[in-house]
Amino acid sequence: MIKSILVVGSGSAGLIAAISLKRKLPQLTIRIVRSPEIGVIGVGEGTTPNFPKHIFDYLGITRKRFYALAEPTWKLGIRFLWGPRGRFDYTFDQQLDRQWSDLSMPNGYYCDEEFRSVSLPGALMWHGKAFPRQPNNCPDIQGWHAFHIENAKFVEVLEILARENEVEILDGKVVGSDRLPEGGIAAVHLEDGRRLEADFFVDCSGFRSELLGRTLEEPFASFDRSLFCDRAVVGGWERTDEPILPYTTAETMDAGWAWQIEHEHHINRGYVYCSQAISDDKAAAEFLRKNPKAPSSPRVVKFRSGCYRRMWVENVVAIGNSGGFVEPLEATALMMVCGHVQTLLEMLSRSRLEPTPTWRSLYNDLAAQGWTDIRDFLALHYKLNTALDTPFWRHCQEDTDVSNIASLLEFYAENGPTGFCRYRLSRSENDFGVEGYLVMLVGNRAPYRARHTPSEAERRAWAQHRAQVDAAARTGLDVQETLSYIRHPGWEWHADTAVATRSSAPGR
Repeated sequence: MIKSILVVGSGSAGLIAAISLKRKLPQLTIRIVRSPEIGVIGVGEGTTPNFPKHIFDYLGITRKRFYALAEPTWKLGIRFLWGPRGRFDYTFDQQLDRQWSDLSMPNGYYCDEEFRSVSLPGALMWHGKAFPRQPNNCPDIQGWHAFHIENAKFVEVLEILARENEVEILDGKVVGSDRLPEGGIAAVHLEDGRRLEADFFVDCSGFRSELLGRTLEEPFASFDRSLFCDRAVVGGWERTDEPILPYTTAETMDAGWAWQIEHEHHINRGYVYCSQAISDDKAAAEFLRKNPKAPSSPRVVKFRSGCYRRMWVENVVAIGNSGGFVEPLEATALMMVCGHVQTLLEMLSRSRLEPTPTWRSLYNDLAAQGWTDIRDFLALHYKLNTALDTPFWRHCQEDTDVSNIASLLEFYAENGPTGFCRYRLSRSENDFGVEGYLVMLVGNRAPYRARHTPSEAERRAWAQHRAQVDAAARTGLDVQETLSYIRHPGWEWHADTAVATRSSAPGR
């Protein structure tokens, strides 16, 4: 029976894992060992809606406490400067996998000419607003949002929460381990001579994969046939007069794409690129040319997209980058951490802390499927993007492997943006689902044969629906206005919902 767990690594993955394990299984002894030599990457954290659900609903951390400590800003989705349209928005609500009752077809069939203001979050993004306004002028903070959080601050907040939950944090560099006769790990050795025993180990050591990759030598499965980017130039700047946008931006670049993550006082920017298509120096030069406020010597971060064939081996499970990683095109890192932690906890609980090989096998199947789903989804982003005619993007259009979703693409090419596309997806272990695929296909104007010509009445109804959400969005509050409300002393968060109210206007 598992009685003690050692988490190796204290980045966001390790801390989220430790806090979650301790809050859900308080009888366990949970320790974290962290290396003081390993700093925070510091590229800014973009999240998806499963992260606030994990923090608030799953772990029960109050919104008031989290907002005060982490000071996040809101993310309603991703603006893609991408494809033949030049721009389209992917929101965290349902834009296309839905149908108005007075229209004969799902929404995607009416987006040939223009794809914007199809839903309220989409209209809010278009107008640079974070939330609609309630009758009392307060922001109506609904659950279809995620966060932008500064990475260093986020780790500090998680450390505070870990200590409050009686998680012990030890400083030390792992330099070796003792193996169990029957397989697995008995203890890890630190550089200063200490030996740390545990019944179960959670490897959150990042790209080093200290236990799963180095010690247990689990094979790594590369995604390099589908995802060609392997480096990023990173460099942000302090905000001056730029508005705080309520979304992440993904902008097409010559040999990849650039992100922009919006923090209150800082703009985080980076260029993800393929080192086979452009040199580090040329990538940095392109980045600086398009971002003159960035530091003159931006950092280069190397990575590989893929995952280990098994992420739970004997008494070791890898969470976060130590188990798998894909480039941050859809901000999947924390989504996967939270999802894998919840799956692990459910299995540990159901097995009464005595997990058998079949539990491990099931976990590995689900985790691998999750990474495969994300690989296929991100690959489609590249396959469809015709915004630039460069050698890299021609290579993506011609050679990106999307064979795993061939039946979905064939069905779409015949039938268009119908929700029935979901039945041509394999089981999905992430949050994107058919909505994500429909947004990419419609946003990039992927052709299909079964066109729909709306009647004049349908055109009027479609225009009226869009006008209604557009009008509601125009009167919404931007990020800075919403921050003023939630920081006012009279603001109150409702206990069980993201909707909040306050009786008087905030001071300016």
